[in-house]
Amino acid sequence: RFDCHPEGNASETSCLLRRCCWGVLDNTVDETVENSVGVPRCFFPKHYLGYSVQGAQSSIDRITVQLKRRTPSGIDVDVPLVQVQVLFYDRNTVRIKVLDPSVQRFSPPVPSIRDQTFSGLCEYGVNFSDADGKIRVYRFESPDIVLFQTDLSRLVFTDQFLQLSTTMPSSTVFGLGEQWGHLRRDTNWTRHVFFNRDRGPVENENLYGTHPVYLGLEQDGKGHGVFLHNSNAMEVFLQPTPAATFRATGGILDMFVFVGPSPTKVVQQLQHVVGFPAMPPYWGLGFHLCRFDYGSLNRTRFIMEKNIQAGIPLDTQWNDIDYMNDGNDFTYDPHQFRGLPEFVDELQAGGRHYVIILDPAVSGSEPAGTYPPYDRGMELDVFVKNASGSVVYGKVWNANSSVFPDFSHPRAEEYWISQFKNFHDVVPFDGAWIDMNEPSVFYNGHAGGCPEDSRLEHPPYVPGGESLSVKTLCMSDLHHISAHYDVHNIYGHLEARATYKALATIRQKRPFVISRATSPGQAAWSGHWSGDIESSWKDLRLSVPNVLSFGLYGIPLVGADICGFNSNTTVELCARWQALGAFYPFSRNHNTNDAMDQDPYSMGPVVLDAARRTLMMRYTLLPYLYTLFYRSHVLGETVARPLFMEFPQDPSTYDIDEQFLWGPGLMFNPALYENQTEVNAYVPAGVWFDLDRGTPYHHPEGRYRTFPSPLNVVNILIRGGFVVPGQEPALTTT
Repeated sequence: RFDCHPEGNASETSCLLRRCCWGVLDNTVDETVENSVGVPRCFFPKHYLGYSVQGAQSSIDRITVQLKRRTPSGIDVDVPLVQVQVLFYDRNTVRIKVLDPSVQRFSPPVPSIRDQTFSGLCEYGVNFSDADGKIRVYRFESPDIVLFQTDLSRLVFTDQFLQLSTTMPSSTVFGLGEQWGHLRRDTNWTRHVFFNRDRGPVENENLYGTHPVYLGLEQDGKGHGVFLHNSNAMEVFLQPTPAATFRATGGILDMFVFVGPSPTKVVQQLQHVVGFPAMPPYWGLGFHLCRFDYGSLNRTRFIMEKNIQAGIPLDTQWNDIDYMNDGNDFTYDPHQFRGLPEFVDELQAGGRHYVIILDPAVSGSEPAGTYPPYDRGMELDVFVKNASGSVVYGKVWNANSSVFPDFSHPRAEEYWISQFKNFHDVVPFDGAWIDMNEPSVFYNGHAGGCPEDSRLEHPPYVPGGESLSVKTLCMSDLHHISAHYDVHNIYGHLEARATYKALATIRQKRPFVISRATSPGQAAWSGHWSGDIESSWKDLRLSVPNVLSFGLYGIPLVGADICGFNSNTTVELCARWQALGAFYPFSRNHNTNDAMDQDPYSMGPVVLDAARRTLMMRYTLLPYLYTLFYRSHVLGETVARPLFMEFPQDPSTYDIDEQFLWGPGLMFNPALYENQTEVNAYVPAGVWFDLDRGTPYHHPEGRYRTFPSPLNVVNILIRGGFVVPGQEPALTTT
């Protein structure tokens, strides 16, 4: 069943008016799955004819189809004539664009995707049938396995609602994030919402990032993927057919089908489209230390020095917004953080680095002539405006009001670079942590609400049902390139690009940027951390699939706040988290302002020992990790990867998300449960060696093995036949 009436309040009458079928089933919602939406009551009949084929032309590099609307969708005003372009993008990627030929609709400018086609020998075939309007994509080597099949007669294409469904060859699906949950996605009528939201990670809710891409594994372990290039609010529904339904609230349907055939190649093919990750600086792979509200430079220095004296490797000290003067970007508190420039000089003289937090919003209420970020922004006219053309004054951490740079504006990068340079001349920071860039606002839209008469504020369908303006700007607010309705999901991406360019300009070195909001291709400019997670055993465990999922999206520089962000941690939890977090690609201990100090020194000898031992192992393995990042940068390979990426023919690996690999050669088997003393880990077929003791394990087939797991170590296995370079560890990378 494919949903013909996705809006709420469907009835038999409204369904039949759409010439669809009505059928109520009992027990259609899987109550064990929080985002289960159940079997649709109103569904397309077998011979439904929404769009009919008016004509089709084929050439050496494309198929072009003209469609005409026959049956009203009932959701919104249908586009009467639609063009579908099936483009042979390259030898292993098909691009399918669904367009309104009469009008130019919004398409996101980031990532910048090449307009190209391929007329050589492809690894896939595409069938289009005039009779039933179906497009089928398959590999030549296995033509009976259809990777992507959509029925254009069931396409919905209106101004503010687009829907297209595809069947899938199996129910083994990964991706569709940012989601907080297990690595493998449930296909039992589940909904995945894509709209960047400032929301502490909870399961089955849309979070800080939007990545509408899935990787599917077929019965024989081969992989394929589907990516929707769109920046509007979106949903993907998975159903047990198996099938996926893509919905977008604007723009066009610009879809890419990657034929693999290995899961590794699928991830590489995605990055050939959206771009490859930037190469991080070597020091960025060291250990980072932070907390919200050290409260003063003296306290920052005290905690940092105590950890260094205790033998904790440390490359980078960070500060959260408490370093700012009145919460304002590009300032520092002259009282509590007096001496900050000299402190940074001392850090750098000792081979260490300093990272500051910056929010996109700048204060909009400082006296004229006293705050250049506002004054200069007004001169350049680079702030987001409301529907009437006036600058939007919102509220974030600034004392009175906040204004939001429009990073799509032609002069926005000039503005951002100049603010970075001015502040860097005072405080010579090394990297930037960009937060609150979904963008987050303390209002729902504006202080007085959003325009009630705007269709952008009240679209005919809202993915997930939550008002789009909750904790962000109004959808009718204006950027240079379009309304916020179109730009919202790429706002953080545009800020990350400007930030990367600012750091590259002022430092003339590889930039280090960590961003909360993300979208496809953003790894060219930034990494990511998982936001405001809880200090809980559950979030300790779920941090692993989050890191692994971002690797599938082509964002390898990712990690979670070690020991958790919200609430107080415990000694056992923090020791386990320090041991795990030592092997996140991005490793940082950080927490909130109303929780206890949780750096290794403050947590005492048990956590100190776990942090020291595991971080020393990380620093020993940094040459290998750095090599993996280089291969990610030039080849699009994953850094931290799930077991199924290396062993796709082994179905036992498909549901494993509490173990992970670094590249092909190292497997980590952390303890992630309270009072755990040993780990029952799956060891895939082959020869493996215990990295600590050298004990060999040789299995012709994969099997589970039990390993002891004291608090101060993580079990690590090295795979036979692979070279893992190492070094003598030190307290910094320099």
